[in-house]
Amino acid sequence: MQIADLRQRNLILFEAISGSRAYGTHLPHSDTDLKGVFILPETEFYGLHYVPQVANDTNDEVFYELRRFVELLLKNNPTVLELLGTPADCVVYRHPLFEVFRAEDFLSKLCRQSFAEYAVAQIRKAKGLNKKINQPEPPSRKSVLDFCYVTVGAGAQPVATWLDRRGYTARQCGLSNVNHLNDLYAVFVDETPEQRHHYRGLVRDPETSQDVLLSAVPKGEAPVAYLSFNRNGYSTYCRVFREYKEWEQKRNPERYQNTVQHGKNYDAKNMLHVFRLLRMAEEIATEGQIHVRRPDREFLLEIRRGAFEYEQLVTEAEVLVDRVEAAFATSALPEAPNPEAAEQLLVQVRQAWYAAAKSATPFPTA
Repeated sequence: MQIADLRQRNLILFEAISGSRAYGTHLPHSDTDLKGVFILPETEFYGLHYVPQVANDTNDEVFYELRRFVELLLKNNPTVLELLGTPADCVVYRHPLFEVFRAEDFLSKLCRQSFAEYAVAQIRKAKGLNKKINQPEPPSRKSVLDFCYVTVGAGAQPVATWLDRRGYTARQCGLSNVNHLNDLYAVFVDETPEQRHHYRGLVRDPETSQDVLLSAVPKGEAPVAYLSFNRNGYSTYCRVFREYKEWEQKRNPERYQNTVQHGKNYDAKNMLHVFRLLRMAEEIATEGQIHVRRPDREFLLEIRRGAFEYEQLVTEAEVLVDRVEAAFATSALPEAPNPEAAEQLLVQVRQAWYAAAKSATPFPTA
């Protein structure tokens, strides 16, 4: 089922513009996100293939089936609660049956978790991004040899430095295990003109090898040094490098350029949502209302423009988290929404819709 099917078959209960345009924090180039609620025809609802939601390819248009919508309301999911607080100028269509769903009937102390804890996760995400921006990995990947060190007296040198200072090439060298010692190898050097020992070198390929290379060593040969391979350090480096490259490929180019341009080295849109979610959570706890159109729009846009230092925002956000926790601790909100009342609304709307469909009573269409 596609969104076009919902429109063609008149299955939409509610449709609204969501995201930054609903918050009032949009810019001229901002996307227009759509969210909504639909109801499955009776035969499809009772059939084997329940469809909980429908979205377009970019996921900026999402419609929830009525049952899924109510399930998310009972969890105080921010996205669906925001739908019930959509500003009038962002409502595209509202079916008369949808009027029974009111945000104040579902707001509860679960919002502390759904809003505030999500915001805390965004703070952690912002910190991770800040680290990636300020400490980027070099474009070229390090090799196994960058994590190998050769003993020199009571100390050690990087293997590349040791080879250069001794006038050896990696191809002249052979390694063999040292019994009972993990990742420590005896280093042998073939100094014969024709290299008759046929040592295999230190690694098979400096660019792609994931481990050092062992060689067969003739009896009687004495090691010239010992090599230690920092295997754990190499493994950690590979993981961090891989994560950085994945982030580099998946990051939003526009948001990243905005981050670079404002020069504060944090994802401004990410931090905007941190404060939006935390302030909405505090308003829910103290007022029992959800304010989707943000009264603090100018402050949020200042964040987006990079008007604040990263450390200042993180500190203020952490203070706000504590304030939200205190507000929910004394809030008059119920611990959770009433599932019986929610189920009654769900059944009421579904029965009315199906009854109208059977009697061919016309409803206003989207």
